[in-house]
Amino acid sequence: MNLTINIPEQLYESAKQIAAAENVSVEELFASAFEERILEFERLKERVARGSYEKFRRVMAKIPPTEPTQPDRL
Repeated sequence: MNLTINIPEQLYESAKQIAAAENVSVEELFASAFEERILEFERLKERVARGSYEKFRRVMAKIPPTEPTQPDRL
């Protein structure tokens, strides 16, 4: 499948350098990056499915209430 996308020139130039260093085409580099991102998203969806708001609340209940330190104050 062919797909045309618009990307910033600076990103393309960086991709060309990386592709050359990896000895692959720019197209292969982008395809690999897209695949990696999609797999990352799928892994995240799996982790979300295993979690629950109730588990989150139980963990958060274990944290003692304290005032934020000075660098953390708004």
